[in-house]
Amino acid sequence: MDDGKPSGPKTKWWSRPSTERSRPAGPEDAVPTAAAEPPAPVPASDPAAGTADGDHTPADPVVRTADGDYMPAPPAPAAEPPAHRTQPLHAPDEYSTPPYGGPGPWAPAPPVQRPAPTPAQGTPVPAPGTHVPPPYSGTDGHGVAATPPPPPHTVPQQPTAPPPAQAAPGPQQGPQQPSQWLRYDPWGVPQQPLSHPGPGQGTEARPRGGRRGSFLLGAVLLALVAGGIGGGIGSYVERNGGLTTVELPQADRDNGGRAPDSVAGIAASALPGVVTLRVNGTAESGTGTGFVLDDKGHILTNNHVVAPAGSTGEITVTFSSGESVPAELVGKDSGYDLAVVKVNGVSGLKPLPLGNSDNVQVGDPVVAIGAPFDLSNTVTSGIISAKQRPITAGGEKGDGSDVSYVDALQTDAPINPGNSGGPLVDAEARAIGINSAIRAADSGSAADGSQSGSIGLGFAIPINQGKRVAEELINTGKATHPVIGVTLDMEFTGDGAKVGGEGADGTAAVTEGGPADKAGIRSGDIITEVEGRRVHSGEELIIKIRAHRPGDRLGLVLTRGGKDLSVTLTLGSASGT
Repeated sequence: MDDGKPSGPKTKWWSRPSTERSRPAGPEDAVPTAAAEPPAPVPASDPAAGTADGDHTPADPVVRTADGDYMPAPPAPAAEPPAHRTQPLHAPDEYSTPPYGGPGPWAPAPPVQRPAPTPAQGTPVPAPGTHVPPPYSGTDGHGVAATPPPPPHTVPQQPTAPPPAQAAPGPQQGPQQPSQWLRYDPWGVPQQPLSHPGPGQGTEARPRGGRRGSFLLGAVLLALVAGGIGGGIGSYVERNGGLTTVELPQADRDNGGRAPDSVAGIAASALPGVVTLRVNGTAESGTGTGFVLDDKGHILTNNHVVAPAGSTGEITVTFSSGESVPAELVGKDSGYDLAVVKVNGVSGLKPLPLGNSDNVQVGDPVVAIGAPFDLSNTVTSGIISAKQRPITAGGEKGDGSDVSYVDALQTDAPINPGNSGGPLVDAEARAIGINSAIRAADSGSAADGSQSGSIGLGFAIPINQGKRVAEELINTGKATHPVIGVTLDMEFTGDGAKVGGEGADGTAAVTEGGPADKAGIRSGDIITEVEGRRVHSGEELIIKIRAHRPGDRLGLVLTRGGKDLSVTLTLGSASGT
């Protein structure tokens, strides 16, 4: 049924306008403009107008397609009555350039063929389902040489946009183009890719995200490399103290001189006269200290230092210089805890000067020298904490024969096992005492049997007493003890020293004809003072008596029947052990 629309064949292609207007038009320049204006027939002189096989005669009108083939020209549609013809919305384009060429808006241009993306190698990649025309070389299949289509003619863009296709009457639209093609204005500014959006191909620009990712990756790698280099440099600087050699400031070496009354000066003066004794006996061994008395090789030390040697043991003396020589025992006395040994054939001895213990005052600085725990030439310093401290030491034998009674000098200079027998020197490096005992926090020995250390309570035999005993041991081999000729009640708990009822062997407590008997002292009397010094126990009375020499005259105060009596006696003498 004829509804007033053209019923002829629809347009299948659209040729491009020629840019060369002066060239005569040819068969290949035929440009269909609308269904009302069919393509111009090809003249009979065209080589492709007639063929030997009778496909069509030269008189039949034909048109040339875009791919170089020829097809019969569609018949012209019947003209519509003038009353129903709609005027074009714009003036005809004299160049007949679509979409503004004749006959009008009812003949819209078919969709523009989108160029296929070109890969990096330069070979076009056809879109899916697209016919690939033959290259512009050779013939067109009918013996006619194929030529590339002329370039499009550039026409300035009209100021007014064309009317929408759906609002314009006209013939039916051509076949729908694939959805992968986007709208394209060949004369407008490109806004997006010609082909369907997708992953980039060939030489197309890459997404900005890729560039940003590459930049971030490069920045991270650069930071890692810089951090590694910085860490390596920092580690090297830390281990090697920097990139250059470091020299720290330091004071120049001095001549080693010190003030004579300083600890260093005292030690430097006294150390050459101090020795270390090592004793090996059949049952035990020990280490102690001593100091040189004279240039004959006599050395003073404690009795408990040499006691382990017995009568067959060995004694070795090591000087501060490191030289070691054997020594022999000269004499010893357990009551005073003193002994003298001698070395032979040693030259260059440095005797230590002896001071006077009666001149010592509480608070005077002192230095103790010895070998605590076998650490030779150890120097400690302190002060005189007290004088005339009555102490007793020893008593391991149980019969009292090894008990020593000392009217000692107390010091806070650290004294430890091994310091025994060493000198306690004053500020002028003179010996004022012999280090002999310490007071420990426990019973005097550790739970495991080892000896305890110093807690700042050290005791030294006054050098005045040591000098007298040393002289006696060197001259006679024995020391004498001053006595008053009484037997004391050691179990008395009252204040003072009580004379016993009888002696140990059943004899009288007061020796007949002895110093006490001559002074009028009787059994049961309580002696409370010796030379003006208070006496609180029997041990303290013995210590006060032994602080003197035999033959000294002493004044005593005693209590008898509730009355105080004063007597004077001359000390007697007894051999020590």
